Amino acid sequence: MKIAVEGCAHGELEKIYETLQHLEKQEEFKVDLLICCGDFQATRNSQDLSCMAVSNKFKNMCSFYKYYSGEKLAPVLTIFIGGNHEASNHLQELCYGGWAAPNIYYLGYAGVVNFGGVRIAGLSGIFKGRDYMRGHYEKVPYTEDTKRSVYHVRNLEVFRLKQLTQTVDVMLSHDWPRGVTSHGNVDQLLKKKPFFRQDIEENALGSKPAEELLHHMKPTYWFAAHLHCKFPAIVSHGPRRGVTKFLALDKCLPKRKFLQILDIDHDAEKPLALFYDLEWLTIVHLTNHLLSVKRGLTYMPGPSDQERWIFTPTEEEKAHILKRFGGDLQVPLNFSRTVEPYCPDSSQSHYTPASVQLSPQTMAFCERLGVDDPLDLLLQGSSQNTTPSSRTHATDTTGDLSQASITADESSFLDTSSEDTSRCTQSSTRSLPLKRLSMSLPLPKLSLPDEGSEDFLPLTEPVETSQELKSANESEDSANHNSTYLTESTSTSQADDCESQLPQKKFKRRNQAIYNNEDD
Repeated sequence: MKIAVEGCAHGELEKIYETLQHLEKQEEFKVDLLICCGDFQATRNSQDLSCMAVSNKFKNMCSFYKYYSGEKLAPVLTIFIGGNHEASNHLQELCYGGWAAPNIYYLGYAGVVNFGGVRIAGLSGIFKGRDYMRGHYEKVPYTEDTKRSVYHVRNLEVFRLKQLTQTVDVMLSHDWPRGVTSHGNVDQLLKKKPFFRQDIEENALGSKPAEELLHHMKPTYWFAAHLHCKFPAIVSHGPRRGVTKFLALDKCLPKRKFLQILDIDHDAEKPLALFYDLEWLTIVHLTNHLLSVKRGLTYMPGPSDQERWIFTPTEEEKAHILKRFGGDLQVPLNFSRTVEPYCPDSSQSHYTPASVQLSPQTMAFCERLGVDDPLDLLLQGSSQNTTPSSRTHATDTTGDLSQASITADESSFLDTSSEDTSRCTQSSTRSLPLKRLSMSLPLPKLSLPDEGSEDFLPLTEPVETSQELKSANESEDSANHNSTYLTESTSTSQADDCESQLPQKKFKRRNQAIYNNEDD
């Protein structure tokens, strides 16, 4: 079959489909499937725009809403994963995958499907070490911090993908697997992107979880995007273990290499329709108890645990899931709209806050498979019932994942020395220390704040920041924040010393030094 692979779509669906139709007419062939490797931007209306992690000047409606509303129909079946510039509220509704629009299918946080006998797996989002072990705790309305953390890869999805044993033909990710540049023409890459050099030399370019999946799954093809350049590579897995053909593509712009047409072998006896993958469904069902919607740290089971830690399904377990689906694994054509689509003639603001919506598709899927919808759990506040306390550290250790109990496999991901795995990718904006809105007053001269006073409590509430804030400004603000606590601590210590030198008074008054002359 002929499969078209697109790098970063950035909402330009009309242009991508027009390009495909031009190639089909010019070369006299028919594309059977289009795959998009993230930054799809499935924005349905102005509310979705407000949930995208981009600056306001890049918040364009583009053309997806036309396919969502039914004004247009995708001319070819389209499968996509999420990147780091998405309508995250929309994709959260379809966390296990589903129809974002008729003939346009989202793979979810992670997913596996079959099309014409070709097994396609995908992992949405990008890797950030500080959020890797957290639950899926984000929901609208997002802060500037959660607007970015919501698309960060979590250990649960990586753990589930590692349980796969059957061959994967095509694997999709947004960011590149770390170390893949050593398997291609890195000199040619550096001519186009010279600022990649330091990250490549430090083995910091790309995603560490994706690197592990690459060598664990050994797929026939691996497609990625994110870094806005074309880069092919052949990754050898050793004698008799085969190779993986890696290809990263650019974003959809004129004179850029954003689209590739490939001929991939398939089972001619199987229909060109979309089917759930039985092994994947069973893994998701068996690991439902590992789902967390808390911000605290969560770790996956390992060999040292007393409970089950390998969830590769048995034939009996797969038969049970197949029975739940009535023996029919074809993905139902059950697209339904959950919000009103954008209307160009509307005078509504482009940045109206979004509200939480539950998708009938996801609700039906969860009921059928016997799993929980994380968005529904967030709304109900019942996450405690689905997340064993032994696997979740509820204490918030923002920016410090070293306090969690983790498995040996996960310890390598906890790189807290750097916010980004690559200086070449767009970084997430960290929340700055909360600015006090109340009137600032000096400390009392001789009395201390009561124990538990807010002056000594850590300010953990998020504050909205602009995406363009530079890391230098963040460091300066962080330093100022720390110095503030140091000043308060020093002042408190000095007040303690001063008070101990004074004669004992019958009454301890606030600012009692003012009354010393009167008492004498």
